[in-house]
Amino acid sequence: MSSASEPHASAFSAAELEFLAEDELIEIVPNLRMDPLNFISGDFGPFRPQIATQVPLWLAVALKKRGKCTIRAPEWMSIDKLSQVLESERDSEKFQPLPFHYVEISRLLFDHAREDIPDIYMVRSLVEDIKDVRFHKIGTGLEIISKERTYALRLKNLSAMEANIVRPFVTRALETLYKLGSSEMIQESDTNRQPPQAMNRGPRRQLKDR
Repeated sequence: MSSASEPHASAFSAAELEFLAEDELIEIVPNLRMDPLNFISGDFGPFRPQIATQVPLWLAVALKKRGKCTIRAPEWMSIDKLSQVLESERDSEKFQPLPFHYVEISRLLFDHAREDIPDIYMVRSLVEDIKDVRFHKIGTGLEIISKERTYALRLKNLSAMEANIVRPFVTRALETLYKLGSSEMIQESDTNRQPPQAMNRGPRRQLKDR
């Protein structure tokens, strides 16, 4: 995790986000016979040739590197699904639902399971286009913060990477606006506060000389 001495750094590095994404489950088709594997996160297997099963992404990549399985791309990574998401992203101001780690999952599969992804170049292009459109929306939301007095901002369906990039800026911006707003309220309160008026006790009585 980034050091606390770096106030402008994101909460997590890209490598750390990828590490977290590796716990996501994905379907593989093994080509070996093996008993179940027991991990703290759960039990996976047994593994039988040509029988699909779900495992964490890190285990799928490890088996893939050893030539022990093929990886099935998630349903959302099909050309049809990604095309629908891209069209909806362009037509709506809202963020479309995608896996929280869609950026990291797609990157890992592009790097380690290229031959298992049908039409990989088209899939990669669609994922990049979706990222670009969503980043444009994020930029628009940040402009709203900078131009208007906003004390809260709701960005639903952000991915891990998108939230990681936005969080430090939004936090600092909202803190600044809150401080400015509090200062103005104090000044306004001081301006409206009237000094107490002296009571009218009538004409003063002169004292007689003795």
